[in-house]
Amino acid sequence: MDEEPSADEEAWLLVAVSTAGAADSLRVHVWRKLHGLGAVYLQQSVCMLPDRPAVAEVLRKLVARIEADGGSARCLHLRIDDKVERRELIDEFRRAVTIEYGEVLERLPTLSAGVETGQSRATLREVEEYAAELARLEFLVTKVRSRDYFHAPAGAEVCAELDRARAAIAHAKSLF
Repeated sequence: MDEEPSADEEAWLLVAVSTAGAADSLRVHVWRKLHGLGAVYLQQSVCMLPDRPAVAEVLRKLVARIEADGGSARCLHLRIDDKVERRELIDEFRRAVTIEYGEVLERLPTLSAGVETGQSRATLREVEEYAAELARLEFLVTKVRSRDYFHAPAGAEVCAELDRARAAIAHAKSLF
């Protein structure tokens, strides 16, 4: 039996941008905004995003800025009825955030292991450095989660590893 797509999977935004003739700073600003939203590019200057209120609002402001600064942009609301195409697009969004989660997962075991060393106790300075690194990773994960529209499985693994690292650091701090 085919599962019906959720409203979050049906509604999409197609974004087409041209910054030709505009300042390079606008081009960089547009790229950063779209990258920060997790846009999936279909081709140069044309990308897709899930149609969510917060995303649509950011895009509305971005289109206004692009047009005010001499570029042109369109943001079209659409549905993708083709199940295969929709699933491939969702998978592409999941792959992108999974790569980002993977970068965090590579760093977390090292951080936890540094604090949890059984042979020797970490110094207070080392524990503080681990805590600062954990804060950087938590900030990064917050950014990745904001564009994890379709709940990549790696997100749950990252949360568990962050909890483990937090507990290890809290325990190490309690020893001082």
